[in-house]
Amino acid sequence: MMTDAEVGIGISPRKITVSTVGLVPQMKSLMDETRVNLAISLHATTDELRSQLMPINTKYPLADLIDCCRSLPIPRRRRITFEYVLLRGLNHSLADARRLSQLLQGVRCKINLIPFNPHPGSIYERPTREEIVQFQNALAAKGLQVNVREPRGADIQAACGQLQGEHETKNESGKMKTASHSTSLIFHP
Repeated sequence: MMTDAEVGIGISPRKITVSTVGLVPQMKSLMDETRVNLAISLHATTDELRSQLMPINTKYPLADLIDCCRSLPIPRRRRITFEYVLLRGLNHSLADARRLSQLLQGVRCKINLIPFNPHPGSIYERPTREEIVQFQNALAAKGLQVNVREPRGADIQAACGQLQGEHETKNESGKMKTASHSTSLIFHP
C-alpha cells in the first residue's frame, strides 16, 4: 500500500527499510513480495550470547538466519544491513570480529555498529572509543562495509535505547510513588 501510488502514497521501495530481529519465514515472504531494504538486529556472533540478548534466536538460530539471508532476492546494488550493538566486554573482541566476518561470508551486506548508550539501571556499558575502532577496523580488514553510528542526544538521555519515562502510581498505603518505564528494547542476559 505504501508503494502503490494509486491506492497508497507511492513511496519508492528503495526508501523503505524494514527492521527485524530475524523472523526467517516472514523475511522470505517480505522479500519475495517487495523490494524494500532489510535491516536485521544481530548483536552477537554465537547462538549462546544472541539467545541471551534476543530470545527469538532460540527459534531462529544464527545458521538459519544467515542461510535465509544468503538466499533472499536482494535487488542489485543493495545490501542487507546488520545492526550490531556493541556491549562492553560481551561482543566486540577480535574473536567476535573473526566470527562475524565468517558468518556473513557470501551475504551482500553492510554492518552498522551501534555503541551502547548507557542509561540508569542498565547492566551494560559502552565500549571505549579505542575498542570500537579496533572492532570496526578488524571487520573492515576482512572486506566488510562497516559504519559506526554516532549517537545524538546521549547528553540528555535521548539517544537510541535511552528513551524512558516516569509515571506516578499509588502504593498499597495510598501514597504516590514514581516509577520509570522504558520505551525501548533493553537486553536482558
